[in-house]
Amino acid sequence: MSAAPRSEPPLPSHHDTTVLRPRRLRKRRWLLLALLLTWAGTALWHVLKPMPPGTNLASDWVDTPMADVRWLADTTVTDGQGRLVIRQHVFDEVLGMIAAAKQFVVLDFHLFNDWPDAGDTGAEHHAHRKLSEELLRQLITRRKAVPDLKVVLITDPVNDLYGAWPSPQLAELRGAGIDVVITDLDRLRDPDPVYSALWRPLGAWSTDSTGDSGTLPNPLDVGPETVSFPMWLRMLNFKANHRKALITDDGRGGMVALITSADANDGGSAHSNVGLRFAGPLARVALSSELEIARFSGWSSNWQPPEVATAQKDLATVRLRYLSEGAIERDLLAAIDTAQSGESISIAALYLSDRDVIEALREAAARDVRVRLILDPNGAMYGRLHDGVPNRPAAAELVRRSDGRIECRWYRTHGEQFHAALVMVRRADSLWALLGSADLTRRHLDNFDLNADVALETDLDTPLAQELVNYFETLWQNDPVALREYTTDFQTYEDQSFPRYWRYRLMEAAGLGAF
Repeated sequence: MSAAPRSEPPLPSHHDTTVLRPRRLRKRRWLLLALLLTWAGTALWHVLKPMPPGTNLASDWVDTPMADVRWLADTTVTDGQGRLVIRQHVFDEVLGMIAAAKQFVVLDFHLFNDWPDAGDTGAEHHAHRKLSEELLRQLITRRKAVPDLKVVLITDPVNDLYGAWPSPQLAELRGAGIDVVITDLDRLRDPDPVYSALWRPLGAWSTDSTGDSGTLPNPLDVGPETVSFPMWLRMLNFKANHRKALITDDGRGGMVALITSADANDGGSAHSNVGLRFAGPLARVALSSELEIARFSGWSSNWQPPEVATAQKDLATVRLRYLSEGAIERDLLAAIDTAQSGESISIAALYLSDRDVIEALREAAARDVRVRLILDPNGAMYGRLHDGVPNRPAAAELVRRSDGRIECRWYRTHGEQFHAALVMVRRADSLWALLGSADLTRRHLDNFDLNADVALETDLDTPLAQELVNYFETLWQNDPVALREYTTDFQTYEDQSFPRYWRYRLMEAAGLGAF
């Protein structure tokens, strides 16, 4: 009996392959859709997620004795012979506050480093004050003199190049028993969700704490010529702790705070800056906010600040209000929107690009509010040449769309920056002002970067109001007696470039770049 022939498996028919292909395509499409939904969900969550503790704060208004409030300003200008005249008051106040402290010093500075200007802008050379070294020595000296002094420094990871180049200055502070806290930027919202939503699941785990220089070019022009891939990945999130604040005891049982636009950075030591020093209960609000940031960034100390002595009664008072992150923009827009015909808005700023602020200013000008801007021309940043984005195209838009009712002048910089952040609304008999670390940009006003400001309200005839008004008017009108020209006409840097305007709009909307 012959064996039955062995049957061969049937070959797939054309019908079978046409069935399998759509199934594979459907699986791939579902996988792609799942990846897109994951990316979109990650992006949306990290744009809208709750802000961490100590942020997005608006305190109550606090009546503060006029004697406990001090306005500070740094200016750099040339005299009649073209020589630089640098007048600095902010860091002199910082050093004095530390020297008087007996119980605690809490600092939060975006930049704490000795980095010089990066390149040659062709601007007139100016000598840098070694701000970071002065501050470092003052902190260490004071802690040696008062061994029980609690000192906490909060700063941004850029000072360590995001782990790629550990700072010797921060290491020396740690060695002196000072708590150095590097802000955990991952807890913040993402201004650039397109990139950050990819980085968080794929690159957030990649860190560099070894100091390995890597093989990629260093984009910051400080430290090693090459840096690691993880450093680049973190930097491209474009986020920062941008605060500049100091809170100490005053050596007499009270508490004092300084909110400023100035950083502890040698390369920026000639920048023009503003600041406000104040004592009393509002200083505790600022301190509580800073300690919350330290805690969510990994600071585990159980130290508690001392109680504040009650301020003495003073008939002359100024109303102060502490603001941070998104709360800054809410109060700013409310002040601009309530300005009426015959009143004025005066702005002195490093950056003006936020679309809500720009529209509010245009509408105020349409109500016959006088709007004046003194802006940095954005021609140089820490020694590197820039093409005027965002201020030049933003200012050109405001002047054009207001039919010239909005006035603009440019600060005459000399390689340094006009680093101020001041807004004033002058009413018939009162002055509202806002100042601090926040630039007028989306990143700084829409709950992305960390920032701290203080708002004030006072009668127009008070010495404080007159100091603020005189500061702006001096810059606006220049000083013909002392032969000092602080500002120049709008036409000097007027820029109607269509490509630059839309590049500014794209960078602002996407959270890209330095502003």
